[in-house]
Amino acid sequence: MKFMIPFLLAAVLPTAGLAQSQSGDGSGVPSVAIPKTTEVIVIETPRQGVTPQQIMAVIPEEIRATVKLYLDGKIRQWYSRGDGKGVVFVIDAKTEEEARAIVETLPLAKEHLMDHQYIPVGPLMPLRALNPGALQ
Repeated sequence: MKFMIPFLLAAVLPTAGLAQSQSGDGSGVPSVAIPKTTEVIVIETPRQGVTPQQIMAVIPEEIRATVKLYLDGKIRQWYSRGDGKGVVFVIDAKTEEEARAIVETLPLAKEHLMDHQYIPVGPLMPLRALNPGALQ
């Protein structure tokens, strides 16, 4: 895996100058290289000052609501964070706003006990599309 990072950087970095001139959104990435959002990753952590007891009081209701969203196909996957400080959801949504509307139905969000970070993601573009000359 650590050999893949330099390879990916070598494929992407030469396009930086071209990307800035082609990008209309100011991100520095050419629009052809920005994937269509297919999911939104939501990282959920307890808000500052929230106690474990406050969270545990809501957990039974949270679990029921989360399982319902999973069975309804709105949550594709969910994980406990490796550091024990929350959860990560993979939401079936095309926009951050759509994911936010789903997550805000959960009891912990309704009680304002958690902070949420939303990261729209999509399939990695083939490296050839990012920099056609890099793979020759």
